[in-house]
Amino acid sequence: MKKFLNLPEDKRKRIVDAALKSFGANGYKKTSVSDIARAAGISKAMVFHYFGTKKDLYLYLIRMCTDIIINEINKGFDSTATDFFERIKQSSDIKVSVMKRHTDIPFFLISVYFESDPEVKSDITSFLSIGNNYRNKIAFDGMDTSKFKDGIDPKLVMKMLIWMAEGYSSQLSVSTLDLDIMLKEFYECMDLLRNNFYKEHSCK
Repeated sequence: MKKFLNLPEDKRKRIVDAALKSFGANGYKKTSVSDIARAAGISKAMVFHYFGTKKDLYLYLIRMCTDIIINEINKGFDSTATDFFERIKQSSDIKVSVMKRHTDIPFFLISVYFESDPEVKSDITSFLSIGNNYRNKIAFDGMDTSKFKDGIDPKLVMKMLIWMAEGYSSQLSVSTLDLDIMLKEFYECMDLLRNNFYKEHSCK
């Protein structure tokens, strides 16, 4: 990995972009190192030289994408906000802005989420657990629970939002991905939940 990180930035980007596209389009099992090398304009041997194995490359990409998004949220998130839905909107806005700048990340992360290959499944589960803990911290630390109607569990509301996002993601393809439309529809669903789960005076 050190040899890869010592490469010039433009070459690192070319390799990363090629790998993100290949894994995002074909999944882990069907993507070959030869596919990635050909798309990056380097030899298959050099991919192994830089990363060791296809799995190591795949896990590096997951860590890289996760770090990029978390770092951007940490920089831009207003932790003084106490409204649950406002916190989710803030983090979603930042995440989408990152994905617009790094256009190969969205489908790669979607493919990771639905990846079932046993060679990487346990590693993915570990990464998702870290992501879930971070998302819960963003949503719940300092959140004003008094806005919710009696009997409404914010953690269950969070699960509903996750299920909506999963359902939307499972229907996407390269030709249909429009982050702005996706975000608009997601926020419309959030507003419906807010109007139904918040006390009346808290919706205003």
